[in-house]
Amino acid sequence: MSKKATVYDVADRAGVSIATVSRVLRQPDAVRPATRERVLDSVTALGYVPSGSARGLAERRTGVLGLYFPGFDASEDAPVLDVLADGQAEAPPFTVEKTAPSDAGAPHPTMLFLDEVLRGAELEAWKQGFVLMIGVGRDDPTRETVRDIAGRVDGLMVLAQSVPDDVLARLAQRIPVVVLSGPARGDSYDHVTVSNAEAMTELTRLVLAEADAGEIAFIGGPEDSPDGAQRWDGFAAAVTEAGVAIDDVIVLRGDFTRASGHAAAEQLIDRGVPSVLVAANDQMALGAIEAFSSAGVRVPDDVRVTGFDGLEAAALSRPTLTTVRQPMIDLGRAAVQLLARRLEQPDADPMTVRLPLQILVRESSQRPA
Repeated sequence: MSKKATVYDVADRAGVSIATVSRVLRQPDAVRPATRERVLDSVTALGYVPSGSARGLAERRTGVLGLYFPGFDASEDAPVLDVLADGQAEAPPFTVEKTAPSDAGAPHPTMLFLDEVLRGAELEAWKQGFVLMIGVGRDDPTRETVRDIAGRVDGLMVLAQSVPDDVLARLAQRIPVVVLSGPARGDSYDHVTVSNAEAMTELTRLVLAEADAGEIAFIGGPEDSPDGAQRWDGFAAAVTEAGVAIDDVIVLRGDFTRASGHAAAEQLIDRGVPSVLVAANDQMALGAIEAFSSAGVRVPDDVRVTGFDGLEAAALSRPTLTTVRQPMIDLGRAAVQLLARRLEQPDADPMTVRLPLQILVRESSQRPA
């Protein structure tokens, strides 16, 4: 391989200083057109590529933003793959397998949410001139993964309560931190959040207004989920407002998966189907609808069902699912914008951006014609 061209080679060829080369590459409008053209011609002729690492050392910046997600699937559960093994190249181009519908092999429902957040963060990072580094803390009780990422980036985005408070506080002493999907709790971080409780209150009001007299059931998420807790608060507020005692509500708990919603609905079928079932997310609501359908329970004729998140599957189910659509892509974009602002204004007051939600009233909760 030929020797790589350096900034000194470009400067010599163009007859300018290395500082001028740097200005042309970073702020071309600040350089006279004739000089700029000479430098760019030299860059092209020599095939010069600026060194990101060298520039980062000079500016004390990496140009990289970090996004940390907790691990929802254990790495040991992944199937064995060895592309270097003998015979791999001779493997058949495809196989056919008949399977029954289930959660087996499906992504964790939270990853469906985080995939969209990631898309938004990636898009905004590109627009802002940053590279995005992703870290997933699988089997990481000491949070070594997030510490490692923090040492390589200019700023860090984390999901609410995915990093212990003491660890996050230490990281925030070194780099800016933005917390996703969680309100400020007396901390000094920037936050991007949504009105989980308020939207769930309004959603529950709407479905109760359409429902006949009867029992009300709620399928909640994991106890450590901040989103799940806020959605329960919103549901409880609407039920209380309607004059129903919370102790009279049937409360079941799932783990945000379709399978757990299916299991919860089977419990309800055994004890008596309620008139209203509010689930803390779409996956559990869709699982419940599947169980009801298998048992001959009609939605919405016998029970009205709602979810939360606004996944694409909710619009494709039969009946279509009433839900609350989260601005998942915008959550990622807003987090990057807050980090970019913090890097430019390190002493600015902490900011909490609350993004709007959209209640989508569909067939699963509407009174049959």
